[in-house]
Amino acid sequence: MESVEVSAKSVDDAIDIALEELGLKRQQAEIEILSAGKPGLFGIGGEQARVRVTALEEGTARPMAEAELEGEEPSEVEVKEVSSPEVDLAADHLRQFLDFTETDGDVSVRAPETPGDGLGRASAVLDVAGDDLGLLIGRRGNTLAALQYMINLMVSRKMGTRVLISVDIEHYRRRREDSILGLARRMADRVRQSGRSVTLEPMPAAERRIVHLVLAEDGAVTTGSVGDGESRKVVIYPRRPHPGPA
Repeated sequence: MESVEVSAKSVDDAIDIALEELGLKRQQAEIEILSAGKPGLFGIGGEQARVRVTALEEGTARPMAEAELEGEEPSEVEVKEVSSPEVDLAADHLRQFLDFTETDGDVSVRAPETPGDGLGRASAVLDVAGDDLGLLIGRRGNTLAALQYMINLMVSRKMGTRVLISVDIEHYRRRREDSILGLARRMADRVRQSGRSVTLEPMPAAERRIVHLVLAEDGAVTTGSVGDGESRKVVIYPRRPHPGPA
């Protein structure tokens, strides 16, 4: 896939230059912010922003806010019906896991409803209800993420298809999504008022996606990511207005 790296005074400028060079729109490219840049003192000693923009393969264009879906979730998945054999198998595997670990929990299946559920990518959500299920969630949802990964891996290997089945326990993901939505909006307000970028705490790919989606249509800010692996963070930048014709 064709890719370019561009440096400019701001992240927005660098992205615009790279897209123009590739002849693409934002939804046709993956955008990675390599450096947010630093302002100099009296115009001296500053550092330019630097981005890498990569053209998506033909037919894989995504909404602008979904340009960053890197991480533990597969980038290309098949979306199945809630009643599909893949979803049934995932639910069976999850119930067997609960039985094996002697965990008292009930598994129900529903369609994805929100970005936190994986709407548009996940085939279904497996909700687990019960008491004292905190151990299955883990610190910052790490155990839950590992459980979801294991279920999806077993289904994909058994069925020969790449699917994404979301797993939620005691509505943890929904509560986390509500918290992230509130945080994203508050930080966007701060960026609008101060004119300065804000870097959020490290988040897994699915949670970063929520931030990108909720702020995608905000005309005053834009989002990107910095860092690698578990340290990857969303950065909210002020969107610089484009000057009109002279």
